[in-house]
Amino acid sequence: MTSVLFKNVNIFDGSGADPYPGTVRVEGQRIVSVTRGLQPVSEDDARVIDGHGAMLMPGLIEAHAHLSFASSTGRIIKERNLPAEEHLLITAHNAAVLLDSGYTSAYSAGSKGARFEVALKKEIDGGYLPGPRLVPSTFERAADADKTRSGPEALAQFIANAAADGVKSVKLLLSGDDAFGKGGSLDVHYSDVEVGAAAAAAREHGVWLAAHAQAPEAVKMAARHGFRVIYHCTHADEEALDMLEARRDEIFTAPAIGIIYAKAYLGEAFGFTREVVQNSGFLEAIERNVAVYAQMRKRGIRVLPGGDYGFPWNPIGENARDLELFVRLFSWPTKDVLVAVTRWGAELMGMGEQLGQIREGFLADLILVDGNPVEDIAILQNREKLLAIMKDGAFRKEPADGGVLRRERVAATQRA
Repeated sequence: MTSVLFKNVNIFDGSGADPYPGTVRVEGQRIVSVTRGLQPVSEDDARVIDGHGAMLMPGLIEAHAHLSFASSTGRIIKERNLPAEEHLLITAHNAAVLLDSGYTSAYSAGSKGARFEVALKKEIDGGYLPGPRLVPSTFERAADADKTRSGPEALAQFIANAAADGVKSVKLLLSGDDAFGKGGSLDVHYSDVEVGAAAAAAREHGVWLAAHAQAPEAVKMAARHGFRVIYHCTHADEEALDMLEARRDEIFTAPAIGIIYAKAYLGEAFGFTREVVQNSGFLEAIERNVAVYAQMRKRGIRVLPGGDYGFPWNPIGENARDLELFVRLFSWPTKDVLVAVTRWGAELMGMGEQLGQIREGFLADLILVDGNPVEDIAILQNREKLLAIMKDGAFRKEPADGGVLRRERVAATQRA
């Protein structure tokens, strides 16, 4: 069995504790020992990785993944409609991009293909394609304008079919979005009876429900019927927040602040000029999110980073920008953001007992970072600062020369 020993590392273990110096031993897929302090430990039969003070932490977990949204860093795709064969290959490429960005797990918030992610997960789990651990989804299910496929029975059948395909999470567009038309985020698309039928079918077939919910009543329906994760929550009112707080041990939320920020500040080359930004309400949407999620934080509701990456102006691979936005816009301490993207992310994945922390017996999904993300969370956006990426005890990104020489140390040696 392969054994890897990380020594001379600072450990952020995902629990919320302060980082500490120590040594971590991995055997096979799992962490077998975590030793605090710098005392020598046995290196017998182990591949030794000397971190020279780099930060070892759990792999990041994307709570709002759209792997089939076509654009990724270095590969911007503006076409919205792609042939299925090409689209599936792009989805597989995006999975590798996300893993190479330090994200070792992903919870899907909807796919462009009914079985894209089910097929992709099989290939990833079999070791044939690189990618993160994946909770797969199917199409984001919208209500039909002509109502030919709406109604409780149609929703229940949709969920049963998705479960039979191997889907683990089904996302419903409970409300609209301002991107679909001014004021669209306040439109509610399903009735409470329909959502109740969906929830009953999900329980029967062992799948989770996710919601695109911006309107107050959409958030309330998702909370009332026990959805696992509710995205956006932009217009959540006091009653909606009360309902979320009452179920804070069961429900996760995610603002998807990354996509709004990208449109407001990074998208001029894609048509989001200053005039468009002013007229489209992006800045006001950011302000609403800041206010709503400040209330959620006070109420102890679990809020996860994940910002709708995959658009040309917000490509996959830039996901870690959300972590910085939680600090800059939401005023979260960096340590709390890192807990949200590791331990809480593992809980969302249904793997909180074995993922998202550096603990004995946990799965060895790890990243080694050249620097201290607790002091500067923005460094996680720099792939060159990711010295090593490990998933399931196997390296996706190998440390240089069998060990690690931090760049500043190399530079100092060269100057000498």
